[in-house]
Amino acid sequence: MSAPWTGSLRPARALFDALTARPWLPAPAPGDAGATQPAARTGLNVLLGVVTALFALLVVALLIRAQLPDWAALAGSPASPFATLAPLWANTAVLLAGSIAMQFASRAARLGQRGGARVAFLIGGLCALAFLAGQGWVWRQLVAGGHFVAASPALSFFYLLTGLHGLHLAGGLVAWARAARRLWRAAPALSVALCARYWHFLFAVWLVLFGLLASPPPTLRALAEICGVR
Repeated sequence: MSAPWTGSLRPARALFDALTARPWLPAPAPGDAGATQPAARTGLNVLLGVVTALFALLVVALLIRAQLPDWAALAGSPASPFATLAPLWANTAVLLAGSIAMQFASRAARLGQRGGARVAFLIGGLCALAFLAGQGWVWRQLVAGGHFVAASPALSFFYLLTGLHGLHLAGGLVAWARAARRLWRAAPALSVALCARYWHFLFAVWLVLFGLLASPPPTLRALAEICGVR
């Protein structure tokens, strides 16, 4: 006979399971003691909420720091760290392609089209890898040009924001690799759908970061005034 107080622990246990769920991993087989589908979605929502809050705080910090006179644009002049933003635009296109591929994979898995889901899921992951490689190449070019982390406040934020974004994408790739192995044996529609949602989220975050990092100081000051942080 269980103690009468154990029933009061059930809500806390349910909350703990939701917060510690890893929704990007393949769904457990029937009978496994894993997260349920609602818990998986809840876990992803919690994760996205935390990551959103993190990047929102960093964006606010960037807008505040950009108000000081020593803030210099990363592009727009021959002396800027970026003579052209073409490499970053190319990386953006690659990440967009990965997001689109993941959406196709999610749809194919939902319809039971295992072959199409596999191909699209693989393309989505490879595009993410290519994006990270492209970002690494950009970092190497900056370092080769003498544009180090402490060279300017704008560069410090560039390395910080792109590094954090890359780490979150790399973490997603670890889960993607595990889900891909499961996908070759079955077509877990929930796992693929949650991976696709995570890819879409990171693409949206990158668009915001890219837009801010590429903006000149007057634009950042205007945004700061709109956000009430000037």
